Amino acid sequence: MSRLPVSSELNKIAKAIARSEGRGILVGGAVRDHFMDRRISKDLDVEVFGLSMQELESVLQKFGNIHAAGKSFGVLKLKTPTAEYDFSLPRREQKTGKGHRGFKIITDPAMSFKEAASRRDFTVNSMGYDLLENTLLDPFEGIEDIKHKKLRHVGPAFAEDPLRVFRAMQFSARLEFKISAQTAKFCRKLDLSELPRERIFEEFRKLLLKAKRPSIGLKAAKQLGVLNYFPELKALIGVPQDPKWHPEGDVWTHTLMVLDEAARLRTGIEKKDMVLMFGALCHDFGKPLTTKFLRGRWRSPSHDTDGIAPTLHFLQRLTDDRDLIKQVTSMVKEHLRPIQLFNERDRINSGTIRRLALRVRIPDLILLAKADYLGRNLTEKERECFEAGDWLLAEAERMNVKDEGPRPLLMGKHLLKLGMSPGPEMGKILKLAFEKQLNGDLQTNEQAISWAKSNYPDLAGIA
Repeated sequence: MSRLPVSSELNKIAKAIARSEGRGILVGGAVRDHFMDRRISKDLDVEVFGLSMQELESVLQKFGNIHAAGKSFGVLKLKTPTAEYDFSLPRREQKTGKGHRGFKIITDPAMSFKEAASRRDFTVNSMGYDLLENTLLDPFEGIEDIKHKKLRHVGPAFAEDPLRVFRAMQFSARLEFKISAQTAKFCRKLDLSELPRERIFEEFRKLLLKAKRPSIGLKAAKQLGVLNYFPELKALIGVPQDPKWHPEGDVWTHTLMVLDEAARLRTGIEKKDMVLMFGALCHDFGKPLTTKFLRGRWRSPSHDTDGIAPTLHFLQRLTDDRDLIKQVTSMVKEHLRPIQLFNERDRINSGTIRRLALRVRIPDLILLAKADYLGRNLTEKERECFEAGDWLLAEAERMNVKDEGPRPLLMGKHLLKLGMSPGPEMGKILKLAFEKQLNGDLQTNEQAISWAKSNYPDLAGIA
């Protein structure tokens, strides 16, 4: 069994805990990730046995700044110049009511490690590492489950927090583990309706941002009964598509493939990636509402615009982030535009692209459209490039609207300077000038001002 690399700082803290007759055990994701040969996070969780909260606080204060916000739950946060730690006391959680706040926390420094670990969710997360003895503590055979790539719940306490169903969803994807049949059966019995949306959103966030193949988590969601709470996702299953364009199968299958392609296109900028990934998840929500067999093939006319309402409904049950909701719904509405514009490139005018840039950020839309294009059964040659995206990006750069939509050349201050009074007439002139600008007829401030003076004699007289 390989030794877990422990920093000299953490080793010093562990020795200080031992001198006070306590025992520090590293727990959680760091232990799991080490034995999976994955990168270990700098945020570490240490469970301390044998000390009271007051004694533990006394030891830790010598090493850095302590944040005691979680003290009532038996947790102290320690921030040092090199790392951040969560130090906790072993505790029992008694269910007292519904929801994530319906627990009574009882700390017990004398508890055994096995009993403390029994309240954790999955066996792979229940292991501990003795910081001074350099030994693994594995009472529920987490190492064996890592070897067999199995996600298995620890015990009956799993049912006390239904959020663990969503954790099973995202962990199955992030670890690429198969959920045990017993755990899946357990999950299907739990009531997820009591969970607050912000906790559910956080699990979706981890799935969409951290998993290389988020599709694994969506398949798990189907297996665990999660889709019963998200009809917009469940409705995708079995919706047929034209096999000429979508040989991969139904809309559900296509959506899973698009999610995985979008994951490969993530930028590392969380806000952008959230829009991309939720856009990939929701982009075909309109197809169950519009798909019909017409003229010898399956078609989904207007599924882009008809997808707006179910996307809104889905996202509003997860978050009140208005900016995210607005951006994702815009992406869903426009996701077909790059290919449509490319196919019509000899017939459209430049104003069409400028107007698109007012509605969405074009490079972000191209990423979603590319994921949509690649989320099918394609040959290696077909996967080499996304011609529609390359063309649209080049056009947006040429028109200087790649990063943001065009700003009006003619503004109210110009008309005021020419002697015009504020009012409805000014608004009409500004709107018409902007339309001409979008069409490419006006390209500089001087042209815009000259146009206003030429077409409105009163302004020309004032000037």
